[in-house]
Amino acid sequence: MKQIAFLGLGVMGYPMAGHLQKAGYQVTVYNRTQEKAERWVDEFGGRFASTPQQAALNADVVLACVGNDDDLRSVTLGDAGAFSGMKSGALFVDHTTASAEVARELSLVLERTGGVFLDAPVSGGQQGAENAALTIMVGGPESAYNSVRPVLDVMAKAVNLMGPVGSGQLCKMVNQICIGGLLQGLSEGLMFARNSGLDPEKVIDVISQGAAQSWQMENRHKTMLQGEYNHGFAVDWMRKDLSIVLDEAQRNGTSLPVTALVDQFYADVQVMGGGRWDTSSLMARLEALAQLSR
Repeated sequence: MKQIAFLGLGVMGYPMAGHLQKAGYQVTVYNRTQEKAERWVDEFGGRFASTPQQAALNADVVLACVGNDDDLRSVTLGDAGAFSGMKSGALFVDHTTASAEVARELSLVLERTGGVFLDAPVSGGQQGAENAALTIMVGGPESAYNSVRPVLDVMAKAVNLMGPVGSGQLCKMVNQICIGGLLQGLSEGLMFARNSGLDPEKVIDVISQGAAQSWQMENRHKTMLQGEYNHGFAVDWMRKDLSIVLDEAQRNGTSLPVTALVDQFYADVQVMGGGRWDTSSLMARLEALAQLSR
């Protein structure tokens, strides 16, 4: 399993594909803006293709990391799509955070030509992608998962099979539900500490040793207190993800009142001009509200 195609060279896909080329795989990349694909080849080696179909020719594994369901369909379907170039038995691994529905849909399409589809969304953000420290949640057949696991391990610190196709996306939805709630709670806690006359840094030093500890607390509280929101996953992307979550919750009958509320808080951040701020910018919303109440 040496020939790899990688579709989509955004802030995540660019370094992910780079790790694979460095690890000795023969990587052909495709990006909608070809200049970025050419820059990637200049930096890492490998090759670039002008269409997903050309990138997928002769590949043992085709990986994708694009924006949303429609972007995923655009790089897989049609005469120029990757599926039309994939050989029988090849694997398609989708790292896009998309819906479970599109994963199941595309799995059925690829199955007809002898290919196998795995949904494999990632967590860890740009920093995790650059440091090959992502968490990858996979949905698909166990045999295909075992075959592609060495490829995924190159980019990740943790890789887990969650169940059949669609399960990876469902697991990523749980991830986003939890992150939204954690960040809102952390924002409120920091504001409460500050308004109570406590030193927020000392508070975090204490409570991070107990039951309140979280990755967000450890890695984001300092920048939140400093009003710096350029360190992670953008609010615009989070709202896209939460839209997928809320749609799925409506289908499976899950009540998500906190998630729905946090989604609206992120909408407020977008109105403030913070669409490209990272998700910890919920703190900025609370600070803006405090200013209005004075």
